Amino acid sequence: MEQIKNFIGGQLIDSKSNRTSSVFNPAIGQAIRQVALSTADETKHAIESAHLAFNEWSKTSPLKRARILFRFKSLLEENRDRLARLISEEHGKIYSDAIGELTRGLEVVEFACGIPHLQKGEHSANVGSGVDSHSLMQPLGVCVGITPFNFPAMVPMWMFPLALATGNTFVLKPSEKDPSLSIELAKLLQQAGLPDGIFNVVQGDKETVDILLTDPRVQAVSFVGSTPVAEYVYATASAHGKRCQALGGAKNHSILMPDADMDMAVNAIVGAAFGAAGERCMALSVVLAVGDEIADQLVERLQQHIGQMSVGSGITEGKENDMGPVISEQHKAKICDYIRSGVDQGARLLVDGRGYQVAGHERGYFVGPTLFDYVTPDMKIYKEEIFGPVLVIVRVPDYGTALQLVNHHEYGNGAAIFTRDGEVARQFGEDVQSGMVGINIPIPVPMAFHSFGGWKRSIFGPLNVHGNDGVRFYTRMKTITSRWPASVRLEHHDSHFVMPTME
Repeated sequence: MEQIKNFIGGQLIDSKSNRTSSVFNPAIGQAIRQVALSTADETKHAIESAHLAFNEWSKTSPLKRARILFRFKSLLEENRDRLARLISEEHGKIYSDAIGELTRGLEVVEFACGIPHLQKGEHSANVGSGVDSHSLMQPLGVCVGITPFNFPAMVPMWMFPLALATGNTFVLKPSEKDPSLSIELAKLLQQAGLPDGIFNVVQGDKETVDILLTDPRVQAVSFVGSTPVAEYVYATASAHGKRCQALGGAKNHSILMPDADMDMAVNAIVGAAFGAAGERCMALSVVLAVGDEIADQLVERLQQHIGQMSVGSGITEGKENDMGPVISEQHKAKICDYIRSGVDQGARLLVDGRGYQVAGHERGYFVGPTLFDYVTPDMKIYKEEIFGPVLVIVRVPDYGTALQLVNHHEYGNGAAIFTRDGEVARQFGEDVQSGMVGINIPIPVPMAFHSFGGWKRSIFGPLNVHGNDGVRFYTRMKTITSRWPASVRLEHHDSHFVMPTME
């Protein structure tokens, strides 16, 4: 069986570890590859490779760095079909969703290509008599990315394009569930002309992560995953003096107002709730329906749409499915446990996705779209992130109650409202406690030139990913204040013993 390698110092390297993990095709429920979980020495080798490459790379002009990323962008476009099929094979998401993931990652690469402008700092002349000040945005050193299974292309590309563009070197630790894409990205960067040692991939699990979080040569850590792990990553990295951005879990709410465009809202909710089998941190998992009348209309139409959905393999010949499998047998069991708890706690199960069978893929990890009504805030399926194709409807009497529920939830990643009322929409945008807000947009993921990140326990660390926050995260500011002596020396130079001012 093919074994996924590490990529260190510009070379594909077989691991000597005797610990391995199987990589499954979730649509067929069979192991298709194997990945070695790297030894401590192999992880340290990756860090050392990045550390040694930093000095020269950091002194490379931003324009030259941008030109490599331009070539990388072209190679991503040329290889889009092959990469999307690899994502579908190891993750399970449908082909068009894999293409969409690559496109959103590519947009960050495009943004990073503007680094000569983004990293140019500021200058002020004559802040005092004959005194000028200017700032430099300098790279940090070795940066680390620890990324989840659900976006094996997009989430790494939230991180390393800006890290590399700003002059840092990088070590990527991808999910062991779908690791092949990381190696393909490394090969394309090398093909684009990136010098050896600047981008490295080390496969592994928590043992590898702990070394990356504590090694003194690592200067910054970017992470996306569940909230408990994000909190651990942030605490550990911070305790070891590293800059850290750790994005955690979500329970994204939408408010459905009585005046909403129902056709638009229902179509948006179905796609946002069940796309990628709900395995997205921006998946829409809660609808707060304002009033029983609008709730009744919503659940009737949702059931009709769900009944027409096609669930199956992510790669098909002919008509594409709407939704693929979930990532693993263990995750399927976890989702089914959540569904069971919803029934036990008294929610009304309108559509049950358990026991879903796909002809020819009987061993696949499929969970069908699932719909609950009459969910209350004390229920487990409301409080916790399920990370699967489960949508819950909470009936509320008015907008104020709906907003209060959104704001009281521990997560604050994304929130949306469906309404025709501009005043309500504007007030929602100001008052909702969420980092990303949609007005008649169910998945309000910002474009690459804005920054992505939530509030509350959806993020740990002050800076979000990509956009201007991403540039700030991967650089540190240095301000230089200078005065040049006159060509003819003054006769008297008095000493000053007080704080200098610019009067």
